[in-house]
Amino acid sequence: MLVNLKEKLGDAYIRELISYSVFPDPDQLDQVINQYMIDDRSHIAGLEIEGKVVGIIGYQLSGTRTLHVQHIAVHPEERGQEYGRGLMIGVIDTQQPQMILAETDEDTVDFYRNIGFTVESVGEEYPGHERFRCTYEVGEG
Repeated sequence: MLVNLKEKLGDAYIRELISYSVFPDPDQLDQVINQYMIDDRSHIAGLEIEGKVVGIIGYQLSGTRTLHVQHIAVHPEERGQEYGRGLMIGVIDTQQPQMILAETDEDTVDFYRNIGFTVESVGEEYPGHERFRCTYEVGEG
């Protein structure tokens, strides 16, 4: 079940979960958390299993019913149990987007590919670090 995490952004465990999807820099993490706190367009939810949040998904939903994934992470001890897929299913069920867009790196691109996203390279953000645009049209996959 997806739960809203806006009121829990100060919690150390929630901060830790978000940190898994952010460049490992404390200032960057603080900026991301602040964005979720002050920006009404930015939403952050957690997948709760047996009373414990095992993963997070941060997103914005545009007026065209396009959901832009900003952050997604599952606690390392909980990976491999399809909780990432559960986060996507939960956000589709609650937000009912027509399309989901995400941008990611080589470490995570297979996650998106394996759950039915179309993946295309957008080139290197900086040398040696290729980025990918991932698109999912809801109802087709």
